[in-house]
Amino acid sequence: MYHSWLDRWDERRVQRGNEHKKVAKFALDTELAFPGAKQSASLIDFCTLADQAVEDPAFFCETNGYGGEYERGKDWVKFQSDIQTETPENNTVFASVTESGSKGKALVVFHHWNASKQQRQIASFFSKRGVTVVEIAMPYHFQRSRPGSAHADYMLSSNIGRTVQSVRQAVLDGRKLIRWLESEGYGDIAVLGMSLGSWVAGLVAAHDKTVSKASLFLTAGSLADMVWTGRATLAIRQSLECNVELTDLRRAWGPINLENHAAKLARADLDLQMVLGKRDKVVIPDLSRRFISSLRAAGANPDVLELNCGHYSLALPPHILFAGLRLNRLLQRG
Repeated sequence: MYHSWLDRWDERRVQRGNEHKKVAKFALDTELAFPGAKQSASLIDFCTLADQAVEDPAFFCETNGYGGEYERGKDWVKFQSDIQTETPENNTVFASVTESGSKGKALVVFHHWNASKQQRQIASFFSKRGVTVVEIAMPYHFQRSRPGSAHADYMLSSNIGRTVQSVRQAVLDGRKLIRWLESEGYGDIAVLGMSLGSWVAGLVAAHDKTVSKASLFLTAGSLADMVWTGRATLAIRQSLECNVELTDLRRAWGPINLENHAAKLARADLDLQMVLGKRDKVVIPDLSRRFISSLRAAGANPDVLELNCGHYSLALPPHILFAGLRLNRLLQRG
């Protein structure tokens, strides 16, 4: 009975979120995804560039194109993103900072898609345990929201090129924030990603060896498969499936598929953790388990916690307590 109620609660949350999402026009926008590329009307050309980006070690490297100046307030830091978009509000990166009183450990938090508020309880909990918590606003979220938009529709959409650009921008912003933490004297830096934020956190951890610990909540490897099968992305799929096959979408979004970065996530000096929901209808468990298999095949040994909850009900007790305690165990190691 309890789990039936839990499933209904999750479904209501999905439907409430889907009310704001409209079926948007499909677009390639190749020039947004790949720096220096020309606009192309060919999906084949896009996929060729995506294949090259998967093999390019510099694709997620910082560009330093807009300098490294940081403005610090009492409980926040902001700086210019190295990727400048057509939305001026999105080009300044904001992050809230909850100090622990120690310069040892720091946790960078990447929230879920369409997050409407920051995780004050998480920040308070870990800051009292010696971990400074920095919550970064992902592209088109919080202070970076696009005027007139009801949700972060430019972060994840049926515009294939803009989605790659937005995820890449989030990764570069995260890495730039980590450079600031290093300059502040933090030597033990971890990342936490939730749902879509777990893709960003995973890519940051894969490409930034400064990150010693990564915890990925409600994650999988293939973003294409997540969008195609998840209950929260129905409007995106409706637009995509009229224009592209899933096999081609997997290729086009290859650079942001965590399975393609499994070898980097398997590095010996990265402590990797995953928290999954067995009843998840947004990031379905089969996709998560496939990702875990690819990690293990690459030599990783992730700490995996599977809870009998859904995507949104992870935030409910007792599930969030179990997840929080497992994360605390990760952060206190070493």
